[in-house]
Amino acid sequence: MDLLAAALLGIVQGLTEFLPISSTAHLLITERLIGFNDPSSLFTITIQFGSVLAVMWLYREKLFHVLRGLPSDPEARRFAFMILLAFVPAAVVAKFYGEQVKGLLHGNLKVIAWAFIVGGVVMLVVERLRPKPLVFSADRTPVARAVAVGCCQALALVPGVSRSGATIIGGLLFGLERKAAAEFSFFLAMPTMGAAFAHDMWEVRHSLTADRGAEIAVGFILAFVAAALVVKPFLEYVGRSGFAPFAWYRIAAGIALLAAIAAGWI
Repeated sequence: MDLLAAALLGIVQGLTEFLPISSTAHLLITERLIGFNDPSSLFTITIQFGSVLAVMWLYREKLFHVLRGLPSDPEARRFAFMILLAFVPAAVVAKFYGEQVKGLLHGNLKVIAWAFIVGGVVMLVVERLRPKPLVFSADRTPVARAVAVGCCQALALVPGVSRSGATIIGGLLFGLERKAAAEFSFFLAMPTMGAAFAHDMWEVRHSLTADRGAEIAVGFILAFVAAALVVKPFLEYVGRSGFAPFAWYRIAAGIALLAAIAAGWI
């Protein structure tokens, strides 16, 4: 049963990590529903890194091109510098306020529910009133706009907000076309989630024991596979249809979660 639960959670993580609906919130809710025990959040930390590796694998040619070009290619250096600067705001906020926010809000289902609803409403408003797109490729995002999107990413410290949701909405607000905003969110996830994984894994390193190895491996592999399968279709879908369906899903999920809490079901 532990392996089946790990498999389910891995799939949930991979499917939701890069969609603007908050993978962390979905993991917390699913763990509550199935009674999965995750001491020190070790399992969650590890399978989230599986999702990051999936998007790095999908964009491996781009990453290798940038790495090879750093010594001599100005465009490669500009891209790396842009992503690094966009990463900084969330890193600074997490450094000084991350533990306090986690201690107060982590696992609070009411906070998650309201974050779902508010985030969905904001997404609908931004989709309708966003400025005319000026940036049609994530690679060509001006540095100032990239930093502004990075500031939006810091809001994802609040559970239920969604890291990808915050960065995608920020991208739309600051002139990125839909697919460009989503792809920029993917690139920004690499240093952000990589750093979070390294920090959190160091904090819980003493909880890494052999008896949890099988469930962690199952969850990690399925998170990798699910994320690898969902990223490209997601990009194509938002290019055609936008983000409104995800906004309505957030609102419906938030209302359902509040109703479940009120009824004592969760």
